[in-house]
Amino acid sequence: MTMRDTDRALVQAATAVAKLRCRSDNHTVAAAARTADGRVFTGVNVYHFTGGPCAEVVAIGAAATQGAGALETIVAVGDRGRGVIPPCGRCRQVLLDYFPSIRVIVGPADALRAVPVAELLPTEYVWADHQVDAGAGVPAPREDAAG
Repeated sequence: MTMRDTDRALVQAATAVAKLRCRSDNHTVAAAARTADGRVFTGVNVYHFTGGPCAEVVAIGAAATQGAGALETIVAVGDRGRGVIPPCGRCRQVLLDYFPSIRVIVGPADALRAVPVAELLPTEYVWADHQVDAGAGVPAPREDAAG
């Protein structure tokens, strides 16, 4: 998909946060997400040896904290001038689950593009809790479960 001026501005916003806030091994990626009404929310990853939220998830949380509705577009940018980086598999799944129509900016600096998240995760995982058909693979209760 073609990059819009607002998409380029979103990349600039994430890049600015990466330059300003990603100054240690604990924070190496910044993300910026935009709502349909133009509000932008940013976040940085929180690295920890036990795992930690990626910048995209932190940006989603920041948007939720401010009462934002659906996010329209998101981008992640690496520290030390690494530029736009694609979301990891976990983030792709989170983005698809929360915002199935979100566009994700990916690609090299000279060929950035905004693509639907479904293109990045064409065969998504569906949680049993989210399946509406009783016969659609919902696990049966275990007979040996204490209870």
